[in-house]
Amino acid sequence: MGDYIRLKPSDCKNCYKCIRNCTVKSISFAGGLAQIVEDECILCGKCFVVCPQNAKEIRSDLDAAKAFIEEDAPVYASVAPSFVANYPGVTMASMRKVLKALGFADAQETAVGATAVKNAYDALVRAEEQKVIIASSCPSVNLLVEKHFPQLLPCLAKVQTPMAVHTQMLRKAHPGAKVVFIGPCIAKKAEAEEKKPNADCVLTFEELNAWMQEKQIAFDTSLEDAPGERGKARFFPTAGGILKSMACDNSNYTYMSVDGTDACARALEDIASGNLQNCFIEMSSCEGGCIGGPAMSKESRRPVHNFLAVDSYGKAANGADFAVEDCMPQSLKAEFVSRQKEKTLAGATAIEEVLHSMGKTRPEDELNCGSCGYNTCREKAQAVLDGKAQVFMCLPFLTEKAQSFSDNIIRNTPNGILILNENMEIQQMNAAARKMLGVRSLNEVMGAQIVEIMEPYDFIEVLSSGINIHEKHVYLQSQRKYIEETILYDRTFHILMCIMRDITSEEEEKKKKEELSRHTVEVTDKVIEKQMRIVQEIASLLGETTAETKIALTKLKESLKDE
Repeated sequence: MGDYIRLKPSDCKNCYKCIRNCTVKSISFAGGLAQIVEDECILCGKCFVVCPQNAKEIRSDLDAAKAFIEEDAPVYASVAPSFVANYPGVTMASMRKVLKALGFADAQETAVGATAVKNAYDALVRAEEQKVIIASSCPSVNLLVEKHFPQLLPCLAKVQTPMAVHTQMLRKAHPGAKVVFIGPCIAKKAEAEEKKPNADCVLTFEELNAWMQEKQIAFDTSLEDAPGERGKARFFPTAGGILKSMACDNSNYTYMSVDGTDACARALEDIASGNLQNCFIEMSSCEGGCIGGPAMSKESRRPVHNFLAVDSYGKAANGADFAVEDCMPQSLKAEFVSRQKEKTLAGATAIEEVLHSMGKTRPEDELNCGSCGYNTCREKAQAVLDGKAQVFMCLPFLTEKAQSFSDNIIRNTPNGILILNENMEIQQMNAAARKMLGVRSLNEVMGAQIVEIMEPYDFIEVLSSGINIHEKHVYLQSQRKYIEETILYDRTFHILMCIMRDITSEEEEKKKKEELSRHTVEVTDKVIEKQMRIVQEIASLLGETTAETKIALTKLKESLKDE
């Protein structure tokens, strides 16, 4: 693969949404980043579309297309018929005018090549050489068969895609010319590089938008197509559009349409099991057909509007076809080969070991919730063994582990933990808090008002002011205990959390020290008074002043009080 979908590492948030939406699970997770497994990827682009962080981007080939324009050889554009859905009001005449302004020699609808393709499909059905014929117009479906259902390679129509056929038509009409395909498909970039002969370069509609913006060119929506430039192969971009353009005149065959990678995979499983016979199946990896392509402009992903736009444009042909050769030349036939990656399925013991490491020791522990991106816990375990996933990607496992960890802390901490909602109703209380507050069991107070077990004023103050209280000493009258409380308000979860530390013994010890100090001061006062009397008596006898002695003794008294 040529790195067609690239990851922007700084934007990946480990949500696993890309894995959940990947039908073939061709995404691995390592180092905190989701990475595409290239030899399994079918380039459907769902991971690009669903990423909520826009952490994936499509490889740009705009510089290559510009380089072709600067060369001497003329450059022709093959424009996917889905353009009418991406650009409301734009006709092929409007598109041609813009592309010529960008330097292209001319532009044609890829639907011209699609006409030859649908004629070849009708010929295959009439020949009745294949019991099951799978349309080969979607390169992602072709990759799905080649990489994941190689046993069904004989069922693929041996017909090249409309892009490949149209490219060869343009080269035949304009020898030496370069061809640039423009459409909503990522897989076309790989097809152009890997399956030759094919287009020289592939641009998405978003790349075309960027080029037009750079050159300050806009569409002229007043232009109309010439009557001869219309064909019913314009229906190709919609689900069932290939069938709508075909004759479907062999009554021995059943004709059906399947769109979306999940539906296509299930249909291929049905075919592999032998449940389908004598049928022609139109398959598109994108839901709704190419109009749901990953590289449609984001503002143009409107399935109903897009279908009506293509349907109206196709009906304008009034059942006519583009003028092409009746039968596709032998040189335009396609060959498909197996690209299946060799896989080794782990044994039951290895799977069980991974499950046990995720805390899944019983069948009922296997929730198959899909939060990791995989359909079942065992599928995820296999991915772990394949190096595509990691044990911690299991959300229930992480939740249970975090819950167990936090429960252990709350259960074993000597501090009391009390949780209230904004209505001052008790939501949680650990054993230490229950002991401090004299509550026998949580059921007694769950949902009750905090006022029933302690004064609510501090909680009300924190809730109303939004200012938390830290390490405030409070006396619980009913419990005859002193606590040091910290009250925190969590606006996000609308809860008040109180952390309480029993400081009763500390307060009692402090009181004892204060009493001892008070008693010491009283004894000292008495001693000082007695000494003062003695000194005064001596001083009166000796005729000396007691001032200095009084000052010294007073200082002694004050120092004892401070202690």
